[in-house]
Amino acid sequence: MENPRRETSAKGLLTQALAAAAVSALVSLAAPATAFAMPGNGGGPCEDASDIWVSICAEEQTSKPGSSGKTQTGGMGKKAKPRLPGPCRVIRMDPQPPKGSALWEGHDPGGGAVYTRICPAAAAGAIVGNLLPYETFWAANAPSEAIDPRVLVQEAIDKMKLVGPDIQTTPKAGRTGAVGLPTWLWTPRSATTTGPNSATATAGGVSVTATARVTKIVWKTGDGTTVTCTGPGTPYKASYGKRESPNCGHVYTRTSASEPGNKYQVTATSTWAVDWQVTGDGESGELTEIRQSQAQVAIGELQAVGGR
Repeated sequence: MENPRRETSAKGLLTQALAAAAVSALVSLAAPATAFAMPGNGGGPCEDASDIWVSICAEEQTSKPGSSGKTQTGGMGKKAKPRLPGPCRVIRMDPQPPKGSALWEGHDPGGGAVYTRICPAAAAGAIVGNLLPYETFWAANAPSEAIDPRVLVQEAIDKMKLVGPDIQTTPKAGRTGAVGLPTWLWTPRSATTTGPNSATATAGGVSVTATARVTKIVWKTGDGTTVTCTGPGTPYKASYGKRESPNCGHVYTRTSASEPGNKYQVTATSTWAVDWQVTGDGESGELTEIRQSQAQVAIGELQAVGGR
């Protein structure tokens, strides 16, 4: 017959662990920039402890950079989506329940250990699959460490091969423009230069899908001027004549004769907004990637054409 006092002691240990987990979940909600406080590890941010098998720190999300007062298109100027408290964590109960406790699920203590799974999102009332806020279970081997989704986000971004703008201007490469005439600035649309572009990375049973789009391109025209465009710009056609670009252009007021190589160096910097989500988990977030490219533009004086 099982010793009632020992069983009561085991239940007391479990009750303390679950109570600490519940309090920790509330602390996590109140201070999202602080790591989830695990029973027995002091509750410090990202604090390591020998009894923690899974450890992922939550981060506070912030809004993405704006576009110098200009409205961004495509819905990418919104604030970052709020993240749920961190993924479930598994800790080894310490001390372990006494032999004969129901927590061993009929197993012998020498054949494994009892663990507690704590899910902050479920404890906060979120629906995350069939997960319970916390539960205990027996396992022969220590559960493998969880994959930090942010690592997979970066892997997905690398797969997209995002690049800076494919700089196109008037005048075209190899030709010389003129002071006072409109210069058009644009980049052809493609998955790698403007998006949208998506990729998925998977590891340890965790899958993260990231989608990237360019929200703005900042052009430094080489003469001290900066032009911010919320899109890729409009490609120039000969039929447009001397009209100015409707959404991304510049007018040079002096020649490039005093510049190295007699050309202005044009630098285009694109801002990519990347949305990511863990498949089936509900965890999501946003981040920003920057890509840059350069080209040269020759600008001369207007030449009068005429005769007697």
